[in-house]
Amino acid sequence: MLISKKFVEDILTIELPYFEEDNGSLIVIEELINVPFEIKRVFTVTAMTGSIRGQHAHIECSQFLTCPKGTIKVLCDDGVNKKTFILDSSKIGILIPPSIWAEQIYVKENSILNVICDKKYSSKDYIREYDEFIKFRKNK
Repeated sequence: MLISKKFVEDILTIELPYFEEDNGSLIVIEELINVPFEIKRVFTVTAMTGSIRGQHAHIECSQFLTCPKGTIKVLCDDGVNKKTFILDSSKIGILIPPSIWAEQIYVKENSILNVICDKKYSSKDYIREYDEFIKFRKNK
């Protein structure tokens, strides 16, 4: 398996189409339009304020993260450089490519994280130990 090494500079911030009317608003997420891959998996994560989630990297899976409610700080790491993103608007998401370590810190009560993936779940795709992640990055 040949995986190209990605860096924190490769993380994209994507603004989503937002439509507001008197009776509510609509935000659109569509595969291959504002999410540049075929959607294979979608899940939602909630956690208590101060909780740290994620703490892993994927070997092959790309993930698009949005926060439709609350505030979540996303720390991304390519083994050398680190970058922090604040998700606090349902109109903005970040596209995290494979081989990037990511952690999510739940800043506000009742925050919600939506994750859209280009791969189905596979435990073999996860690097869950930071030391293993650094070895993986050095071997790429």
